[in-house]
Amino acid sequence: MGGNLFANYGEAVAMILFGIGFSNLLLQKNLIKKIIGLNIMDTATYLFLAEKGYIAGRVAPIVVNGNTSAEMYINPVPSGLVLTGIVVSVSVTALMLSLTIRLYRRYHTLDMDEISTILKKEDQ
Repeated sequence: MGGNLFANYGEAVAMILFGIGFSNLLLQKNLIKKIIGLNIMDTATYLFLAEKGYIAGRVAPIVVNGNTSAEMYINPVPSGLVLTGIVVSVSVTALMLSLTIRLYRRYHTLDMDEISTILKKEDQ
């Protein structure tokens, strides 16, 4: 079992990071800390995809010297997914931060429980 863990340490680190981000997302009340937890989860997902897409001994799929053998190159799809995911993640983070700023300006707090209490009082 120990041999598999050391052979797949990248995947293990990705799972640990995902767990840290997920627990941060669930347990924190501060909106900024929740956003940080979501970003940690995103990073763990990208690390996992990058680890799964890498094959030792192969190179990036850029044809040089006319060699077009598929066994020489790694699969470019996971790399493309990671790049696309990073762009989407940055956009989502920017949107979440802008909404957090609007919430702070309206309720003067970033605590989810306090915002919920204020909303309940406004509904009455």
